[in-house]
Amino acid sequence: MTTALTRRDRRISPVFLGIVAVMAVSGWAVWTEFSASTGFAVFLFVTSAWIVSLCLHEYAHARTALHSGDISVGAKGYLTLNPLKYTHALLSIVLPVLFVIMGGIGLPGGAVFIERGRIQGRWKHSLISAAGPLTNVLFALVCTAPFWLDALAGVPDPFRYALGFLALLQVTAAILNFLPVPGLDGYGVIEPWLSYRIRRQVEPLAPFGLLLVFAVLWIPEVGGLFFDAVDAVLRSLGVDDWRTGRAFYQFWDGDPDLASPVSP
Repeated sequence: MTTALTRRDRRISPVFLGIVAVMAVSGWAVWTEFSASTGFAVFLFVTSAWIVSLCLHEYAHARTALHSGDISVGAKGYLTLNPLKYTHALLSIVLPVLFVIMGGIGLPGGAVFIERGRIQGRWKHSLISAAGPLTNVLFALVCTAPFWLDALAGVPDPFRYALGFLALLQVTAAILNFLPVPGLDGYGVIEPWLSYRIRRQVEPLAPFGLLLVFAVLWIPEVGGLFFDAVDAVLRSLGVDDWRTGRAFYQFWDGDPDLASPVSP
């Protein structure tokens, strides 16, 4: 039995609006250097903006599923952008934020539960999985627009560095989520095209895919190659220094000296 969507199912959550408000106020504080600690303002701005992008990432999955035939996403609250409605709050919000704090890696986790049986067609299933990381691609383009449009005149240095670091998170989220690893969106894109036997064999690995990727990235050689690749992508978009943004973000180490280069 299906239930029609109500206005409440589509109404933007006050929780999400509150997060957006924190992003706006902290972004203003970074821009004006109003805060006593610029680094703390950068931390609030980047973290809240990152959570906003997580919400948009999951909303993209849910919205695409809705138009593909799964109207149950409305009753579950996925269309309200409320992160508290996600199926796995730990994987959706807590772990991604911890990943950012620990290593500057943007990696959204699994959150929305899609009733795949309601959806017909392999292309629709693939598009639902791809919608999330494509949102991160769009977010990265928005963050880097002042760089590749050469529109940085008048932008304060701390805000520019914060945008660069936020762009880093979006680029890493997009790249990592498109990896064909069970449990990540990249695997969800190709899964409909795999045989039933392969899907059954891979299914037990799905709960550990996210942690496996993070563990591999902690290997210095792998992590170095990965960030070199991400750095190349960011440079192609005009961002030549995201490390200073990360240094500001880690405010507990003190604000960086802009006169001195920041180590990798």
